[in-house]
Amino acid sequence: GSATAKALDYSLKRWAALTRYLDDGRLPIDNNRVENLIRPWALGRSNWLFAGSLRSGQRAATIMSLIQCAKLNGHEPYAYLKDVLERLPTHKASQIHELLPHHWQHNV
Repeated sequence: GSATAKALDYSLKRWAALTRYLDDGRLPIDNNRVENLIRPWALGRSNWLFAGSLRSGQRAATIMSLIQCAKLNGHEPYAYLKDVLERLPTHKASQIHELLPHHWQHNV
């Protein structure tokens, strides 16, 4: 019943998930990078409760996700969004995946 026993029990029940990174060298041992990237968004979460509607909140979440994904992929978010929004009207729907941050190539 001690705190240590509870912590060990918690770890043992989740052992497969806790050791998954050992099976795949590409997986990080922790998620600190992501935690640090989402911290500003988490801090402002209470402010976004009043986005106006569920649809507005979903749109805001989509834009915030694109910004953070652009950063994770080494892109400057403003340049990425500007380029994508300019190309979007004439881009083929079947090739929309090319505009996602992990596939995006800036056209100069």
